[in-house]
Amino acid sequence: MKKTVAVGMSGGVDSSVAALLLKEQGYDVIGLFMHNWKESAGGYCNAEEDYADVRRVAGVLGIPYYTVDFSQEYLDNVFSLFLNEYRAGRTPNPDVLCNREIKFGVFKEKAEQIGADFIATGHYCGVKRENGRTYLTRASDENKDQTYFLNQVHEEQIKNVLFPLEKLTKPEVRAIAEKYGLATAKKKDSTGICFIGERNFRKFMNEYLPMKKGEIKTLDGRTVGEHEGVFFYTIGQHKGFGLGGVKGESNSEPWYIIDKDVKNNILYVNQGECEELFSKALKTEGFNFITEDIPDGKEVLARIRHRQPLQKAVFYSDGEGARIVFEEKQRAITPGQYCVLYDGQVCLGGGVIAEKGN
Repeated sequence: MKKTVAVGMSGGVDSSVAALLLKEQGYDVIGLFMHNWKESAGGYCNAEEDYADVRRVAGVLGIPYYTVDFSQEYLDNVFSLFLNEYRAGRTPNPDVLCNREIKFGVFKEKAEQIGADFIATGHYCGVKRENGRTYLTRASDENKDQTYFLNQVHEEQIKNVLFPLEKLTKPEVRAIAEKYGLATAKKKDSTGICFIGERNFRKFMNEYLPMKKGEIKTLDGRTVGEHEGVFFYTIGQHKGFGLGGVKGESNSEPWYIIDKDVKNNILYVNQGECEELFSKALKTEGFNFITEDIPDGKEVLARIRHRQPLQKAVFYSDGEGARIVFEEKQRAITPGQYCVLYDGQVCLGGGVIAEKGN
C-alpha cells in the first residue's frame, strides 16, 4: 500500500521539486500551502501569487493541493516573539521560530490529521535514522545547507519527515524543474523576512516599535552622529547608519557598530575593526538538544550565523543554557541570533545567543 506524504508547498522551486521527486518515488503526494500572514497585520504578503504557482505545479504533477491557514499561530508564536526580541535590543531570526512553531509544529499536526504518513519540505538538509533515533544532518551542498534554521526542532518533530533535496544542489533542482516544465523553474528565491518582503524595513518596524533618534558615540564617549532608532542596527554592521567622514577624523576606514545601549538609546561605534568586535566565547539563553544531550567538554563544530564556515569549539553546560568556547575569536557575536552546534554531519541543536564572553 502506498504511503501518503503531505508536502509543504510554498510556491517556490524547492518545494515544487520536492513534491515531484516524492511522486516519482511512488508516494501519494498531497500539496499543502501554508498561509502564515494576515494582511490586516500590515506588512507584505505575496500569498496570492505563490498559491497560483502551487496550483500550476500541482496541475503538472497531477496531485491534490489545499490551503491551510496558520496566520494566527504565526502572529502569536513567531511575530510576537520577533517584536519582543527587538524590544530587548537583540537581533532575532524569525525563520528559526517559524520552522519550530509552524512548519514542524502545527503543519505537522495538520498533516497527521488528514492521514499523512510523512511530511516533507524543500529544505536543504537530511535525516539519519540509527538505533531507533532520528538525527538532523547537513545537506550535501554546504552553500545551501539549512540546518542552521532548524536548530530549534526536536527529534519527535523530524521522525516522519522527508527531505528530498538532501543530496541536490540548487542548479540541479532548477534543472529538474525545467525538465518537467514546472512554472517555478526560474522563479527568484525569496530573501529577507517573509512578512516584510519588498517593503522598507524601518517603515514596517515603526508601525510596531516606534523609534526614537539617538546619539552615535565612539567607545571613548565622543558623539559622532545621530541614529534613527537603536533597534534598527546590528553588531558588526558597517553601512546604513549615516557615518561617512566625521569632523576631526583623518582615518578613512569605515565605521563599525560595536555595541548597543537600548535603555539609553545609544549606538556605540568604532572607526575600523577593533578588539571589542571579536570574542572567544559566548553564552546561550537555554539550549535545544535535537536528539541527544551534549556531554560537558565535548569538542564540536559551531556557527553563529547562516553560511558561516564551521568553527571548532567546546561545549559546556551553563545553568539552563550553554557556554561555547571557540578555538579562534569570532567576529560580531550578536545577541538574539543562534549559535548552532554540529558533530560532523549531525546538527546537535542550538541556543539563542545571550551575550559574548572571553
